[in-house]
Amino acid sequence: MPESPLAVGADAPGFSAPLVTPNGEIEETALADLLAEKPVLLAFYTNDFSPDCVNEWCSFRDYDWFATGERVQVVGVSRSRTYTHEKFIDYLDLGFPLYSDRDLSIAEAYGVKYRAFKVAARAKRSVFFIDRDGVIRYRWVGEHPLDPSRDTPPLEEIQAAVEDVLGPTEEESFGFK
Repeated sequence: MPESPLAVGADAPGFSAPLVTPNGEIEETALADLLAEKPVLLAFYTNDFSPDCVNEWCSFRDYDWFATGERVQVVGVSRSRTYTHEKFIDYLDLGFPLYSDRDLSIAEAYGVKYRAFKVAARAKRSVFFIDRDGVIRYRWVGEHPLDPSRDTPPLEEIQAAVEDVLGPTEEESFGFK
């Protein structure tokens, strides 16, 4: 297990876990399969339906740049069960798939597993942008002094980091240059 979160430039650990899609399908899916389609923004969070996590996922949903999913796949990871993921996706009308990391092995591989108040194991709220070659190109990790699951990912900073790697999004010109 890494002692600290994986650094930018590191190879993203491969894994396979149950993935719940917005259309309700549940399938064991490897990260490599997602990366074969397009880069992945892997977002770790504590649990479905906790107030901070509801706010986080609503912000991803409502931030149009991530919601379109044209250039990058936003994929959540939490220890919640697949059944709960289904309900969470439906309740918030999310267009993002969610991995179930019941034993926190994915969080551990990325160096974001910790014990809240030295008791409850969970993942720090964190985001890793992984390019199609499986290299971490950006990372953000919550560092709230009391509970790292309380920090909120900086969506505009994440968008800028992704655009630094993939290039800027083309603006709609309506036929004008």
